[in-house]
Amino acid sequence: MSSTSTIEAGQAVEGVEWPPGQPPSRRRPGVWILSRLDLLLSRSLRQAAPEELVRYRMLVCIALGLMLISVLMLPFLPVSPQPLKHGTVVLFSLAMNSTSLVLLRRRSSHELPALLVCSTIGASFAFSALSSSGPYTASHATAMLLPALSVYLVGARQGFVLTLLLALCVGIIHPLHYTAPGVLAHPPPAGQLWMMDTFAALCMLGIWAVSWLHTTARHQAHVAREQALRTLRESERKLNSLIDNTDDLVCSLDPQGRVIVANAAMRRAFQERYGHEPVPGEPLFTPELAHYQEGTLQHMAESFQGQSVRLEDVFKRGDRVQVIDTSFKPIFGEDGRPLGVTLFGRDVTERKESETKLSEMHRTLLDVSRQAGMAEMATGLLHNVGNTLNSVNVSANLVTDRIRSLRVGGLVRSAELMKEHEGDLCTFFATDPRGRQLPAYLIALASQLVEEQQALLAEQLTLTQGLEHVKSIVSMQQEHARFSGMVELMSVTRLIDDALRLHAVSFERSKIHIVREYADIPPILMDRHKLLQIILNLLSNARHALLDSEHPDKRLVIRVQPAPEDRLLIQVSDNGKGIAPEHLARLFTQGFTTKKDGHGFGLHISALAAIEMAGSLTCDSEGPGQGATFTIELPMQTEDPRY
Repeated sequence: MSSTSTIEAGQAVEGVEWPPGQPPSRRRPGVWILSRLDLLLSRSLRQAAPEELVRYRMLVCIALGLMLISVLMLPFLPVSPQPLKHGTVVLFSLAMNSTSLVLLRRRSSHELPALLVCSTIGASFAFSALSSSGPYTASHATAMLLPALSVYLVGARQGFVLTLLLALCVGIIHPLHYTAPGVLAHPPPAGQLWMMDTFAALCMLGIWAVSWLHTTARHQAHVAREQALRTLRESERKLNSLIDNTDDLVCSLDPQGRVIVANAAMRRAFQERYGHEPVPGEPLFTPELAHYQEGTLQHMAESFQGQSVRLEDVFKRGDRVQVIDTSFKPIFGEDGRPLGVTLFGRDVTERKESETKLSEMHRTLLDVSRQAGMAEMATGLLHNVGNTLNSVNVSANLVTDRIRSLRVGGLVRSAELMKEHEGDLCTFFATDPRGRQLPAYLIALASQLVEEQQALLAEQLTLTQGLEHVKSIVSMQQEHARFSGMVELMSVTRLIDDALRLHAVSFERSKIHIVREYADIPPILMDRHKLLQIILNLLSNARHALLDSEHPDKRLVIRVQPAPEDRLLIQVSDNGKGIAPEHLARLFTQGFTTKKDGHGFGLHISALAAIEMAGSLTCDSEGPGQGATFTIELPMQTEDPRY
């Protein structure tokens, strides 16, 4: 029963809701009686805790009941066998219980009124038992009522004192009194009276003990319950504070879709979007809003069936599109059936905008990376073509110089001499000194011309090889550019050899020894352009690391081997200047570089390209001067899943 607070007659009881317009005379009888009982309590007693208020009301009822019994006994006093004694008891009970009611109305504590009521019961019983003409009144049932009432009304200690005094009266004084000579004309057997009174006294003490144990257990349960309630209220307060202070939208709904509770963020967002706050006890989406939220209501219905539903609620607010990440989580009872739904919402508009910007930046970065890869490839191509053209130019100059140095003039003069002596060549060769020297001269000239021819042919071969090298480089670049962005079955080792061919001249001039360690790897599905871009960048970095190293034996090892779980490892190892430990963690960060003229873009783009191919790019180095190993790990997919 809830506590009441009644100050004047007819005032409503706290915690009780009456039907609208119902007069006090038509209120429920039990509540009406309680309101009348509360009139006899002081204000402080009426405001006590519910359990204590029940105790005070019980005290009022006992006092009124004893007064009623006393009043009903007044008409029977003239016919009583002992009217004086019985009248004294009746008047004493009326006086003491009336005093108790007065004290309950005026005092803030119930202890003294309760002690007066219990003492009145005990004194009246003891006086009646000792003044009665019957020797067996001490075992009356009334004697068993006092221990229970005293423990409940005045407490275990004071109740024990009252019970003990009454037990002594019943168990000792009463049998001594009635077994004394002259008290009764026909006294009962002493043994029988002592046995009955002693048993009655022990029963009174036993009832006190049982009442005390019950009260103690009840008190402990009450303390435990109060502690649990305090803990629960504190947890509820913290939970409400946590939910109310979060920026996320939180709302709990019952199975009919009515609002149970909504936090401040939910109320504010609902007010901004729909013009009013959600009202507890009312549907979250009124019929006016249901037309605009058909999809949301459908997902909510699925959640009421026990499914967790998540969706993005997109709507336009002013000139801005707003996105709310909404989740419906069912609340299950002990039987596993949904008892309601909790709605969680989070404004992800800024995150979506950031993701859009990030996606645009990523696409831009990919475009830049492709351009950087193309630039890297073009740089390597131009470098190699330039070196080859230098060789071609040298060979062309040599051919020109040799052609100029040919002794064509001597051959021409020899021909003119023979033409002059066309008619007497035999005489000219036999008698003329110039004629006699001409055959030997022609033989020496022919020998020299043959040597010059061989030299010119050799230089011509060098020119042809140089031009063929330029042609192959350009053709290879065109082939790789044509397959940019496409996934195809390709030979990884052939692609690596193509990349090495682009750097062949620079590696040869830098005296870098290339070691190939290729395992037998079948063609795999790969983006040719991305992988070539990574390898070219790693080869370029390895070349710079080897050039900056003072190691006399410059070696570059290219290793291709399978790895567990159908993976492929491509390792580029050099014995160059190495990498400091503090630089390893930042090596693939955009903008980080240790080169004086570097831009910190190549390794970052290469790592992104490896990730796009479902792989990774890592680096290991034991420190400066110990070289470095870059490892490309890729999926080794040998068949196109589309076929």
